[in-house]
Amino acid sequence: MTYVMSLFLFGLVLGLIAIASNPSPYFAALGLVVVAGMGCGVLVGFGGLFLSLVLFLIYLGGMLVVFAYCAALAAEPYPESWGSWSVLIYVCLYSLGVCLVFGLLWGGWYEVCWVPGDELVGFSMFRGDVGGVALMYSVGGGMLVVGAWVLLLTLFVVLELTRGLSRGMLRAV
Repeated sequence: MTYVMSLFLFGLVLGLIAIASNPSPYFAALGLVVVAGMGCGVLVGFGGLFLSLVLFLIYLGGMLVVFAYCAALAAEPYPESWGSWSVLIYVCLYSLGVCLVFGLLWGGWYEVCWVPGDELVGFSMFRGDVGGVALMYSVGGGMLVVGAWVLLLTLFVVLELTRGLSRGMLRAV
């Protein structure tokens, strides 16, 4: 299990480097999908199976919409990929920064973080993520409504920004 979690965390960091270093929206959207998958894999490893499934489905649906907007508004016929020199320099710099931070924080603190949430409950009748979902909908119901309202407002702001001078949904770039 430690090797699988290390693989998920390594993929998460590589996906974040891919997002931060690439100016093209095509490859940055692909990096976001990789980060979402790896982050959900980390959640599954710690016992949040239902939460990771819901997060992955909702996030991929949102990324599909964002990728459609980015692809429609991007005006570059030959986008820069991860192999071009300008992007490769940023990848090397971000990787060096991650290695430096990893070297500074190296110690024994990580050994207690590998215990999954399901091993700590003993003789519980429910999984840890099922209780969290129940709390999210009961106690956190107000925040859930506020989050839905913010997402709806964000959708209208993005539609207004991409409208341009015409009354159509997408503007000509």
